[in-house]
Amino acid sequence: MDMELSGVRIKKLVKYHDERGYFMEVLRDDDKLLSKFGQTAVSLTHQGVIKAFHWHKGQDDFFFVVSGEAMVVLYDRRTNSPTRGKTQVISASESDSKLIYIPKGIAHGYKVLGDKPVLMIYHMTESYDVKNPDEERIDFDDKTIGFDWEKGCSL
Repeated sequence: MDMELSGVRIKKLVKYHDERGYFMEVLRDDDKLLSKFGQTAVSLTHQGVIKAFHWHKGQDDFFFVVSGEAMVVLYDRRTNSPTRGKTQVISASESDSKLIYIPKGIAHGYKVLGDKPVLMIYHMTESYDVKNPDEERIDFDDKTIGFDWEKGCSL
């Protein structure tokens, strides 16, 4: 069953348009979302690609789709969470701007939808450490998670 996972937060973003284009604030210190700043990264992912799943032991992530459209899938694998074993699906796109807060312990990934690549910005509470990465991988078709990427729902 798809649902809202405990601790996941979504900040609806506001674009301020004028004749030159738009301006949008994504993450602010007074949002009280970022416990610590670690790193910001950018990813470009091509049409139809699935990047899933991975999770972190000590790092929180923030996803923000700048361009394109993605189906973001979260799976709660935290032992003491009231939503353990549940899945949440979030649509994110350039026309539906939002910042998705993903707490440590939640497996996450996404699939590019539509006919253009997804340009995504990631904010993280820790810097990536090549020698000791805080990243655990899970196959996109993991039976425990049981997510159908074609239908966009849990099996």
